[in-house]
Order: sequence, then structure tokens, then C-alpha cells
Amino acid sequence: MALQIIDHGSKEYQQMVDLRLNMLRKPLGLIFTDDELEKEKDDILIGCFDDDKLEACCMLTKTAAKTLRLRQMAVVSGLQGKGMGRALLQFAENIAYDRGFRKITMHARKTAIGFYEKLGYSVTGKEFEEVTIPHFVMEKAL
Repeated sequence: MALQIIDHGSKEYQQMVDLRLNMLRKPLGLIFTDDELEKEKDDILIGCFDDDKLEACCMLTKTAAKTLRLRQMAVVSGLQGKGMGRALLQFAENIAYDRGFRKITMHARKTAIGFYEKLGYSVTGKEFEEVTIPHFVMEKAL
């Protein structure tokens, strides 16, 4: 398992778009627009690879001087529950901290709250609907 930052527009980035589309968007009947993907060029894109195959990913988007928002975290079906998501998130937190950020926030799917709580994140708001499913705002100080 190799954790690495992904360059926007690279072949690894295309694998990331495909994984996120298949795991997060298609099940909800959604797609990505070119505009959405173009906006990701300023994000920190992170992947977990086995050889050259992307198995998990996430992205960090700057929302304030010292705050990043975790977005689009996905792990390939069949590999969930094996520690890959935990490793990916800890890697992302280390990158964020090393770059001077001190807080990570997210809109976590209701079904993933327990996963994030185990890693030190706390729910900070009421349930809301986003992309047709229930979410909560969560955050963690780094």
C-alpha cells in the first residue's frame, strides 16, 4: 500500500475521478461536471495505491486560513474495513498539519459517522441533506 499526493490531470487523477464516480456519485444517480473537476486543481488530492491501482482516495479543500475540508473519501468495495481508510485519513491529516493547517472539517455521510468518531472527529451540527442523503458536519483539531 502506497499513500501519495495525486497531481490534478494525471492518469492517477483519472483513476481517482473514476473511483469517486463509481463509489459516491453513480449510486445516487449523479455525475461530475467539467466545472466541478476543474475546481479541484487547487485541492490536495490523495490516493492509496496497490502497485499502480488506486484503492482509496480523498481530497482536502482549503476553506479558511488554517482549515481544510475533507471531501470525496472513497475506498474500493471489498476493501472497506481493512484499515485503508484509517491510513488514508491519517496521511491526509499529517499533510494538512505539515502545511500549517490546524483543523479539518467535513460533511460526513450519516452512515460513516462511527468511522470518523473513532478517529477523533466530532459532530458539530444538526443532520442535513446533501446529494440526496443525510449528512452531519464533523471536525477535528490537528
